[in-house]
Amino acid sequence: MSASNPISVFGPDFPFAYDSWITHNSGLGALPSTRHGQEVGVVGAGMSGMVASFELMKLGLKPIVFEQGRMGGRLRSQAFVNAPDVIAELGGMRFPESATAFNYYVDLLKLDTRPFPNPLTEAAGTTVVDLSGTPLFARSIQDLPPLFREVADAWEEALNTEAHFQELQKAIRERDAIEIKTRWDKLVHEWDDRTFYDFIATSQAFSRLSFRHREVFGQVGFGTGGWDSDFRNTMLEILRVVLTECDSNQHYIVGGAEQIPRGLWEATPECAHWPEGTSLRSLNKGATRPGATKINRIDGTTLRVTDQYDNEYDFPAVLATCQSWLLTTSIETDESLFSQDHWMALDRTSYMQSSKTFVMVDRPFWKDIDPDTGQPCMSVTLTDRLTRGTYLFDNGDDLPAVICLTYTWMADALKMLPLPADKRAKLALDALHKIYPNLDIRGHIIGHPITISWEADPNFLGAFKGALPGHYRYNRRMFTHFMQEQFVTEQQGIFIAGDDVSWTPGWAEGAVQTALNAVWGIVHHLGGHTVPDNPGPGDCFDDIAPVNLDS
Repeated sequence: MSASNPISVFGPDFPFAYDSWITHNSGLGALPSTRHGQEVGVVGAGMSGMVASFELMKLGLKPIVFEQGRMGGRLRSQAFVNAPDVIAELGGMRFPESATAFNYYVDLLKLDTRPFPNPLTEAAGTTVVDLSGTPLFARSIQDLPPLFREVADAWEEALNTEAHFQELQKAIRERDAIEIKTRWDKLVHEWDDRTFYDFIATSQAFSRLSFRHREVFGQVGFGTGGWDSDFRNTMLEILRVVLTECDSNQHYIVGGAEQIPRGLWEATPECAHWPEGTSLRSLNKGATRPGATKINRIDGTTLRVTDQYDNEYDFPAVLATCQSWLLTTSIETDESLFSQDHWMALDRTSYMQSSKTFVMVDRPFWKDIDPDTGQPCMSVTLTDRLTRGTYLFDNGDDLPAVICLTYTWMADALKMLPLPADKRAKLALDALHKIYPNLDIRGHIIGHPITISWEADPNFLGAFKGALPGHYRYNRRMFTHFMQEQFVTEQQGIFIAGDDVSWTPGWAEGAVQTALNAVWGIVHHLGGHTVPDNPGPGDCFDDIAPVNLDS
């Protein structure tokens, strides 16, 4: 492959080509005919649950899907009450081009995408950076004062000198698994205990600059905005994101990301065993089963899922795609189903808080030209004020538009936690008024605000995982759980998937990749196999396994 090949989420921990596996003409494998039509349980109807169910159905199994809340998981596209075609993306809303396995399903469903209006991108048009009470108007970083360019240069220099960034990206582009593993595994050994902030504070590039430079980097950052909410997390996690360009070249799904899991529910692909026209919806008789409240083992080959109405379902395999804490809080799970090492990993998952508040406005008024400046009267806005990030979504000049008034993380999100939607909107509008004192944003709002705090949702308890220093071993145990040949019998047959099981939490690509791992694991568990010319993640595991720090 040449250097012109695009970046994808090919590793770095487990450099397996999921996109090639799912698009191969030979398919993902085959099951013994005696297994055709057999039911398997899938807990959770989010992206991971729907991808796994879809692929298992194509192989001839009958996935029975359990869902406690709403189909879609954290791909939640909420329509405004008075305008059902206008949506607020309460969960995932920006998806990188490098997410090639995820984008396969977007393309399969023929969904439209558009560039996401991230700060200082062409899709945003204009950006306002407001720090310490001073708003700065810009179309690119070149329009900002030198301090901002110094910060950007220091970040690039730190990545290249400390992390061999260019060499690793080249290996990812070329899908050179050996080179990736050689360089990445060494970093894992050296950086497992290193925080993101330590990387910034101690790198030569930043250490010769002022504290103000680090502060600006935390408040504004580059790509998707400020980074300081992640400062406590392991630097390995941040490095994965930037190496695989998850934070850049992003798009959004026109009409809402929730269309993807719902589309997979309705889709009628060609399947083994099942007749033409079969869908997950038809196999589940039109609806998901109620939420799972108990998972236990009946015998050496059977697992039982109990729903919230005490109905019992027996399966030879169960896939749990819910966030890991739910296996110890809302789902009574037999302790014997996981080893104590795996329970430790599941329980130690560290979730980040996240809050969003949206309003619908009569039109994209922000494109109106301010007569005093000759520039648009409002822009995508990054600030150190309460709102932190404000994003503008244009549905057409004469159609209602959407403003994400505030998108915050961790401590900034917790400030919103006890407040109702109207109060959150008021605080955000008050903060924006200080940046745009001559603009009547309120006069354009129609309808009621929509808001969410993911940590307050009992079905999630947080937005997504943010791995802490020392958590690499936990992450490895969770990600590699689909490899079960060495497990005792009591621990075989239950699988886990989801972005919190992946190496890239918060990105739908991680949900897809771990779902595909689980598909391989379930097929293998039920006596099936892949085909020789299209080996799966388990077939390649020994050659590209994530480095084991305890070996």
